[in-house]
Amino acid sequence: MFKKLFGSSEPKEEKILPWQPLTAISQLETIVKRSQAKTQLIFKHSTRCGISSMVMKQFVSAYDLDQNADLYYLDLLSYRDVSDEVGYKFQVMHQSPQLLVIKNGEVVVHASHGSINDIELASYI
Repeated sequence: MFKKLFGSSEPKEEKILPWQPLTAISQLETIVKRSQAKTQLIFKHSTRCGISSMVMKQFVSAYDLDQNADLYYLDLLSYRDVSDEVGYKFQVMHQSPQLLVIKNGEVVVHASHGSINDIELASYI
């Protein structure tokens, strides 16, 4: 009964997502090509922003590992040029945090901040 009320003292196992680091502009062409056969997701994250960290934790917690998609992580502070090119290439205004869902070479949905976790990813995969 106390475990239900106060939680277990056992540490929770941290969920690890199959992130692929997005560190080079040249990777964007690969993402476009792969999106012809498999949904591609880009998560843009600011490592200095508390809101971005909170949204990322929520995303990781809710993400279904059985989804058939490639998942890219973009540290936009370290790779600002890549972040800028993502905006140009996919015609999406920069925000942080931000999630882009790419199919057939185009962004089919994108969201920022708390709206990221409102996207029903299964309907795009």
